[in-house]
Amino acid sequence: MHDLCIAKIRGILALEFFRETGMPEHIDSGYSGEITWLGLMPDRAKTLQGVAKDSLFAGFDGINGDSHMGVTRASCGRTQGQHPRGTTIRNTRQFTVLCAQELARVADEMNIETLDPALIGANLVVDGVPDFSHIPPSSRLIAENGTTLVVDVINLPCVFPGKPIESVHINKGKTFKPAAKDRRGITAWVLCEGMLRVGDVLRLHVPAQRQWTP
Repeated sequence: MHDLCIAKIRGILALEFFRETGMPEHIDSGYSGEITWLGLMPDRAKTLQGVAKDSLFAGFDGINGDSHMGVTRASCGRTQGQHPRGTTIRNTRQFTVLCAQELARVADEMNIETLDPALIGANLVVDGVPDFSHIPPSSRLIAENGTTLVVDVINLPCVFPGKPIESVHINKGKTFKPAAKDRRGITAWVLCEGMLRVGDVLRLHVPAQRQWTP
């Protein structure tokens, strides 16, 4: 009995030691960005053009009313190297997140004054995080209220936004894909649900690991 008590005490002390000294999986990068735009895309099959919102609830299944809502989704051409089309997979594309600075550079390359995020299927635009489209996969974007998005991967540009862009900027739809290369932002999914509002600050936490060097 005496030995059992000692073992329990040692176990408790070890747990407390780990809580105090254990290395975190993610660390604060020191960078943060302000949400300057929020929106959702009600009917992706009809148009990529979205609707701007002052606030959104980020649930575990994504954004209510958005075309990318769902805990799972059917695999598509983006994942056909890993899964046949139509396979049910985890939905890591609940959010399309853009960077205000990169969006401005895309507009400049397209030779237009500004590019409305609603025209290209965005859900969130953040201002202030450098080289945003290349932040490490698995990074966390954490709001002050705890709402957290997990970064999946860079969002590769495609031709589909061309049509809504063309409806506003004549003869500019085809210029989006080349202009958006390496500046299309990232896709993300919800780790901790909660409200997101224009003006909220998102803190960037990155994985606590060195760069892969095979």
